[in-house]
Amino acid sequence: MEEYPLKTLEIVCLGSSLALSGLFYYIYRKKRKTVDKLNEAPQLALNDELANLLNQAPGKCLQYVIIEGAVQPIGEPLRSQFQEGTVGVIQKLVLREHKLVWNSLARTWTDSERVLHQRVNAVPFNLVGSDQAAVRVLCPLEATGPEMEVIHEKFHQAIYGFTDLIGQYLSGEKPKGQLETEEMLKVGAALTGVGELILDTDRAVKLRPPADGSEYFLSTGDFEALRLEQEGQALVWRALATACALAGMAVLLWAARRYYRRLQTKWERERLRREFERLGSGSRAASVSSSSGTAQDGEEGELEPLENACVVCLSNPRSCVLLDCGHVCCCFSCYQALPQPTCPICRQTIRRVVPLYQV
Repeated sequence: MEEYPLKTLEIVCLGSSLALSGLFYYIYRKKRKTVDKLNEAPQLALNDELANLLNQAPGKCLQYVIIEGAVQPIGEPLRSQFQEGTVGVIQKLVLREHKLVWNSLARTWTDSERVLHQRVNAVPFNLVGSDQAAVRVLCPLEATGPEMEVIHEKFHQAIYGFTDLIGQYLSGEKPKGQLETEEMLKVGAALTGVGELILDTDRAVKLRPPADGSEYFLSTGDFEALRLEQEGQALVWRALATACALAGMAVLLWAARRYYRRLQTKWERERLRREFERLGSGSRAASVSSSSGTAQDGEEGELEPLENACVVCLSNPRSCVLLDCGHVCCCFSCYQALPQPTCPICRQTIRRVVPLYQV
């Protein structure tokens, strides 16, 4: 397991980068497909000829088209709860709570908000052209957009006493107040719809979500602004996918570099081991020939190996020089077994080791 090239943290980073890059690339491909369909979609004029065009189309349906018109309710419109005389077809009421939360890591108070209540109301409406030709908009709440106008916004300041202050510091939360907003798609607003156009049995033209799963759009801006917005989002997702992929490649390159340096160290140790074994076998042969040619005293023969013995194992002869300190104190096997690359005598860091050549 110690030879495994990737550490646990690197495996986590690599897996996260690959997963995120795959997710971001998937979202980018969806956005890119949407942009391509928007570029290929025909932009139709909202007039009386639209019904005849659909009547000649296969299945009386155009799968992905662009239509622009003014919002006109079918029946009674929605009325604002806060502004007299303001009417629309989609109404969104939101109540948000704002508070300060103590961040123990940053040692400061940070802003936080949460939605306490949200309600969306909608009534059926048409898109009306210049000659009063109408297209019924189906399922508007399923569409991406539209961007509605904020017609009411009021902040209600929180009021608290001394006991409330003590409880806030103990709990780490200080309420600031509640923000009340009302958004509305007004009657008469210009709206761009992108979706599937069908001709109903009563010759009513209707815009609905595409049956093939393509994205359904309702935008208060023009088509060019919508297209540029979608292209910008696609570029952002592509940049995120590229960044995550590059991060994963960087982790792999770092691990490969470390693994290659470990292999270099292993090859160098193997070379030194063979060199020390060669020198050791030569020293033993010289010692045998010297002892057969020269008669020595028994006590001196016992003391000589002890004086030259490794200070770690006390059995093998000293066979390496530790640099930079220059001590000759151990055999190569014990040098490899040292838990830290420090000299056993002076505790100085060992930069490199060379064989001890004995004459």
